[in-house]
Order: sequence, then structure tokens, then C-alpha cells
Amino acid sequence: MTETSWPPNYLPTFIWRQQELLKLRSNPDMLLGAKEYYRTRPEEFITDWVDTYDPRNAGKEGMLTRMPFLLFPKQKEMLRFLLAVLNGEEDGLIEKCRDAGATWVCVAFTVWLWLFWPGIAIGWGSRKEQYVDKLGVVDSIFEKIRQVITHLPPEFLPAGFSPKDHLSYMRIINPENESVIVGEAGDNIGRGGRTRIYFKDESAHYERPELVEAALGDNTRCQIDISSVNGLGNVFHRKREAGEEWIDGPAIKGKTNVFIFDWSDHPAKNQEWYDKRKKKSADDGLAHIFAQEVDRNYSAAVEGLIIDADHVSAAIDAHLKLPGLDWGSGGWCAALDVADGGRDTNALSIRKGVVLKSIEEWSERDTAVTARRAASACRGITPIDLQYDCIGVGAGVKGEANRLKDDDVLPKGLSFVPWNAAAGVLDPKSHVVEDDDETPLNKDVYHNLKAQAWGELNRRLEKTYRMVKGTHVYPVEELISFDSSSIEAKALRKMQKELSQPVWGKSTTMKRIVDKTPKGTKSPNTADSVVMNYLPIRGDVDFDWYIG
Repeated sequence: MTETSWPPNYLPTFIWRQQELLKLRSNPDMLLGAKEYYRTRPEEFITDWVDTYDPRNAGKEGMLTRMPFLLFPKQKEMLRFLLAVLNGEEDGLIEKCRDAGATWVCVAFTVWLWLFWPGIAIGWGSRKEQYVDKLGVVDSIFEKIRQVITHLPPEFLPAGFSPKDHLSYMRIINPENESVIVGEAGDNIGRGGRTRIYFKDESAHYERPELVEAALGDNTRCQIDISSVNGLGNVFHRKREAGEEWIDGPAIKGKTNVFIFDWSDHPAKNQEWYDKRKKKSADDGLAHIFAQEVDRNYSAAVEGLIIDADHVSAAIDAHLKLPGLDWGSGGWCAALDVADGGRDTNALSIRKGVVLKSIEEWSERDTAVTARRAASACRGITPIDLQYDCIGVGAGVKGEANRLKDDDVLPKGLSFVPWNAAAGVLDPKSHVVEDDDETPLNKDVYHNLKAQAWGELNRRLEKTYRMVKGTHVYPVEELISFDSSSIEAKALRKMQKELSQPVWGKSTTMKRIVDKTPKGTKSPNTADSVVMNYLPIRGDVDFDWYIG
């Protein structure tokens, strides 16, 4: 049974189920064939026979508390993710917004495994016992599982199954194929024996997650962390940072596979819903909770953030949100953040005027190769200045650029321009806000060029946000736009997160410095490239002039 519209019309599903059950009950061979069909098809089994339950619908006209679990596209993708990591024996992490149905998907997948994978042991854990199992409370994991099992057609239940004997507290047994679902809580997670797959619900909120990681390490072949975000530096956040976002297909080997479930992936939630919920949260003084639970903003409760995540979001396709402006004016500019070794990556951003057109990130420790790749990316869009991070290993870029020029293979009109984050500020005696003598001078606010660049990008994003909201008007050259039609979605999402990661600090002279990597975070390479790109050093000026 399939469903394409939303909200679903459940009547055709109820009719289809009744008709199919009559067929299965009248022909045992059809039932055997159906079971064999569903053995490798969790999506079809869940959509056809599993119910979900939402007590919030009680008393609402036209709403059901119990309804067929008609999966929407993102939930179907999530099932493919679970199968991929299970078959690949790799760990998975589901970063979700609230009320996405992610836990229900995992519950339904659990029941499918319990029915069709003989001898499998499936673990479920949460930070408190009452969240794992509390009889009659559907918010608990095991009560959800019981709800699914007891409302399946009896034809699909195991032979010899008895709810009294086999649906016990924190333990559910399949008497036909000896599969079992076990539950644990708190520090005891992972200590109850070996499992094939283990689900850790709301794992960003555990009190002692390191103990859980140690216990589970050798006791399961596939660990699934499911959680909304809960700040920086915890185990969930560190695993998310070290992981790699999964794209449809086999599991990524040797990595935590990351699955993103955004609020916009839910077909019932549109921009109007988002704006209304956000306003209510702000009115209630809970804007940071909204940012954490809905926007999945790890930095929501962090003090001293340089760039507001809302301002970054407003800049996505600002050139489309604010038509009539001359967004096409201005030349090309690029910036290269050079990997400094280890697991660090190179990042290249390219913009036309104030519109960011591309972001590219790659692993390469040879700076000569990196320089050639960056030069190649700029071919055909000259004249262009390519700013590059010239301190540390980035100094090697200059040598390769000179060689390319000497060999006459450097693209015509391309100039490599050194950008030194530790240099003194540009226009040191100018006011932070031009034409406003009441604001301090750049040299009195920012410790170095890096701090100034982050500050200037913050101001540019804030102006764009205000203009998108219709509260202010600024010249287009003071704005910024991220073109989602030309920037790969995964890179755009990564850049969004990285731009809202760094925080302000103070130097010994009480000037602003940038902490790019608060505890538990990785270097924001794509964000660094963008920051450089929007405060470029002029290619026709001797860079030594800027070194403070």
C-alpha cells in the first residue's frame, strides 16, 4: 500500500488492509508468500501493516489517535539508512529535530527485525529506566514496541506467541525464531549481553556517556545514536563531528554514518509552521530551546557566539528573497583554506560579487597538489584573486603558484594573494561602523585580521537578515547570499553549521580574538574559506604592509 499525499487519507489504507487480510486468511499459500515478500522489505511491511499512535490527537475532529504508519519520503530514506549500517556493521547517528517520527521509525524497524531475522538480539537504551519501559506510557520505548506488536494482524505474529509470556518488562521474545528485544538504562546500557544492533535514544542527554560507549564497544556490531542536539563537546556531538553524512547506498566504512532529519523534511511542516513556532518560543523566552530542538543548533546555548544561525539561514538565496537588487554586479573572488595536516581538509570557496557560488572541500596534504586544484577550479572565471591561507603549511602554495606562473600554465588573469590570519587589521584607524564616529576604531576592537574578518562577515550577515525581514535597507555590496542552486546541499549545510560555531574571546590587550574550535568541535574549514573570501586582501598591494 502506498500513500503520496499529506496529511494522509487513511480510509483507502484501511480498506486495502481488510481486503488483503481476507485474501491471506482464505489462502495459506498467499500468507506464506507475503511473509517471504516482507522478509527483505521493511518499508513495505511497515506501510502495509504497522500502526503508529499519537495521543495528542484525542478529541480532535477528523484526527485519529491510532493510524496506519504511512511513511513519508524522509522516513523511507531513514529505513534504508538503518539497513545500510546494519548490513555494513557500522555505527550510525541520527541527528533529528523534535517530533520528526524518527524514534517511531526505529521502533517499527525493530519489530520488523524481531519478526523476520531469526535469532537476532536488538538492544534499546535511554538515560532513564522510565524512558525505556513504563507500562501504559506510550512515551517509553518498549510501550511503543508493544503497541506495534499487539496491533499487527495475528497472521504475522510468531507461532506460539503469548503477550503475557513474551511481552515482559524490558524484554520481548519471539518464541518462533528466538529473536529478542532487550532494554537497559543509564550506566547499565550495553552490560546486558551481546546484540546485533543497539539503539540509544536521546543519547546526547546521557549523564555519563563515556561509560556507555565503553560497555557497548565490544557488545554490539551496530550502534545507533538517535537524538536531538544538546550543546557542544558531549559524546554525541563529538561523534557527529567525526562522522560522515550518509548518502543513499552502502554504509561508509570505518566512520560513524550520520543521518540528518531536519524539520523541513516533514511534509506537515512548512515555513508558516516554523515561523509561528519560533515566534512563540521567542515570546516565551525559549528561543534557545527552539534553536536546539528544531534548528538542531549545537551552539544554541553557547555564550559569545560570533554569528547567529538565523542570520546564516536568511542569507541562503537572499538574492532570490530580495529581487530587484543588482546582485549580478561585482567580480569574481576565491579563497583557499589550506589543510594544516592530520585529518584537516582544504576548503575552497568562490563568489561572484556578494553571491557565494561554490564551496569545495577535499583531503590533500601536498600543498602543490592543492594549489593546482584550486587554480583549476578558477579557470574560465578570470580575472580573479585567489586568497590563500599563507601561514604554516599554506606557505607551500606560493611556491607552486610561482612555478605555474614560470611554466606559463597558470590560468590567465588568476592571481594568488596571501592572506595572513595573524596580520594586523585592515584600515586600523577607520571606525568599525563606517561614517559613525561614535563607534571604536578597528585597531581598538580586533586583535588581528582573523578577528576582523569574522566580525565583518557577522555584520554582513546581520544586515542581510534585517533586509530579508524587511526592517532595514542596505546597499547590495554590504549584503551576502549563498546560492543553493550552485552549492552542493551537503556542503551548504556543513558551512551553515561551521559559521555558527566560533565564539569571541579576549586577548591580553582586551581586544577581540576568535576561538574557532570550542570544546569538542573541529576546525571550520569551509567557514574559514568564506570568511577570507569576504574580507580579501587586494592583489595589487604588498601584503607585508598589512602585517602588524
